Amino acid sequence: MPLEGIADLPLHSGHVPPWLARIMKRLAYAILYIMVDEFGPDKIVERLSNPLWFQAFNNVIGMDWDSSGSTTVTTGILKEVTWRNPDLGVIVLGGKGRNARRVPEELSLLAKIYDLGEEEITRLKKGSKLVAKIDSAMLQDNYTLYHHTLIVSKNGKWTVVQQGMNTDLRMARRYHWLNPVDYYNNPHEAVSGIKHDVVLNLVDKDSYRVRKIILDLVGSSPDNVVRDYGEAWRRVKGLNNILSYISPTKTSRVSIDPSSKVIVYKALPTPKELLEKLKRLREIYPLNMDELLLTSGVGAKTIRALVLISDLIYNEPPSTRDPVDTPYDPFIYSYAIGGKDGVPYPVRRRDAEKVIETLIDIIQKAKIDRRDKYRALKRLTKIRFRMIAI
Repeated sequence: MPLEGIADLPLHSGHVPPWLARIMKRLAYAILYIMVDEFGPDKIVERLSNPLWFQAFNNVIGMDWDSSGSTTVTTGILKEVTWRNPDLGVIVLGGKGRNARRVPEELSLLAKIYDLGEEEITRLKKGSKLVAKIDSAMLQDNYTLYHHTLIVSKNGKWTVVQQGMNTDLRMARRYHWLNPVDYYNNPHEAVSGIKHDVVLNLVDKDSYRVRKIILDLVGSSPDNVVRDYGEAWRRVKGLNNILSYISPTKTSRVSIDPSSKVIVYKALPTPKELLEKLKRLREIYPLNMDELLLTSGVGAKTIRALVLISDLIYNEPPSTRDPVDTPYDPFIYSYAIGGKDGVPYPVRRRDAEKVIETLIDIIQKAKIDRRDKYRALKRLTKIRFRMIAI
């Protein structure tokens, strides 16, 4: 069963020295080569969508297990290796910063390499953009996306591995997706990291009514929607409607419990800003969440405003559950196997043994320099001994 999910990692500075990068590339190629021979390219895509396997692979080729660089460096190594060796049947696109926005351009090149049809490329472009929009606008967890990679097999199977950062916490959170069928009902099945008390989670299954209200709002009269929004906006800002001074007995449609979690709605657009956005959306008239999210200019701020109306005007609050389901201390465990105290989760001995045995077998068969092979096997042996001690 594929294990998609989220992983949190400390932000680290620094870079990989050239000599280590060369070793990592050779190891990565050797492992991928044997994997393709044994399992086929689709299995590589599936394995990389698994945070556990991804981290084990990262460890084996020589990257720190507890660093945010395990995402950026490992996917960067994989990108270079796969573009140089397209015969592997799997290619990594995108990357960090500006490279993330090159996915559509690189997909056009990929189409020629793997002879993928226009319909398939369109599907991949949509999936890549939609996943990025969801993890930035529909799941607002205070992590700003700065890294996005799309990993595609020659058969069209794909996974997205992307990462966001929280500079205040100096932490990074990694998001894994695998050929999702449903983008909006608990798409992250395995989540490990620092759990926050309140996030705006519109991909929680309990937020389905909120999503329906959002679509109803963008299809309604912009003036009416902004009138309701203005009332909710003033209350969140701690401002009174002028009518409350003229008619003190007038009851507002909006009442805010002092203990309510309105923090998820900051910062908000002004009513004037929202009005301009809604007028444009009314012309486009999106029929579903895909069309709404893929509309240029619709981001986290617009979604917060619409959810505020759903919550305070229509009494339909969103889920504020963080999808992280297992907290951890990043300094006391190796993500490859879990921890003896159940942090970040109890040791999954069968899974860990399977990952380690598979990698050992792959490396033993790989045609790589003896010293590189020794280094990789030594790292795996340390992980295995640690697990046996537990």
